[in-house]
Amino acid sequence: MIKIAMVEDDLELADVLTQYLKQYNIEVTNYEEPFLALSSLKIEKYDLIILDLTLPGMDGLDVCKEIVKNFNIPIIISSARSDITDKVTALQLGADDYLPKPYDPRELEVRIKTILRRFNHNNEDIKEEKTKLFNLDTDKKEITKEGKYIKLTAAEYEVLSLMIKREGFVISREDIFENSDLLNSDYENSGSLAVIINRIRHKIEDNPKEPKYLHTIRGMGYKFTNE
Repeated sequence: MIKIAMVEDDLELADVLTQYLKQYNIEVTNYEEPFLALSSLKIEKYDLIILDLTLPGMDGLDVCKEIVKNFNIPIIISSARSDITDKVTALQLGADDYLPKPYDPRELEVRIKTILRRFNHNNEDIKEEKTKLFNLDTDKKEITKEGKYIKLTAAEYEVLSLMIKREGFVISREDIFENSDLLNSDYENSGSLAVIINRIRHKIEDNPKEPKYLHTIRGMGYKFTNE
């Protein structure tokens, strides 16, 4: 169920939209007073806000500004105002869409779901980024773990950066040598890669003997996990 807060003082319109959206599994709670709507956002969790601009006691643009400032929630402006300045200002303030009245409720339903798909996808991306323990900065040639710089030799950096770039995939010893400017056949023949892997583990693992991030896949190579 999609939960929406509507800020609309035209109660007849609010009722029509509420009944229409209900059939699409969208639950609407309407607030005629903007101050009451802002207070409710501190208590109730909504997926999206439909906001009129002409409201009693507080202009809708000011309401929009307060919502953007204090809450992470998408906003659709629903307004009869025809001034292009209002539309531009609303979008500049952070509104996600502007739907001029009158409009077909079907268009509102489509816009709601389109915005929520985009909004939820963006939030997932942000969440994914936040769960990454290791981050690679190729410009600075630096690798951090939970924001803390890891001191690496040039060879260690080359190996670990390749692992991070191919996170989740098994990388053979041959792949490592083919993609390295520093490691050559002498390293391969001498077994020095195993030494480099061991040094990296001592720098990134809580317990190098039981690695959680840099795994040896017997007979195949190595695999790196970043979570």
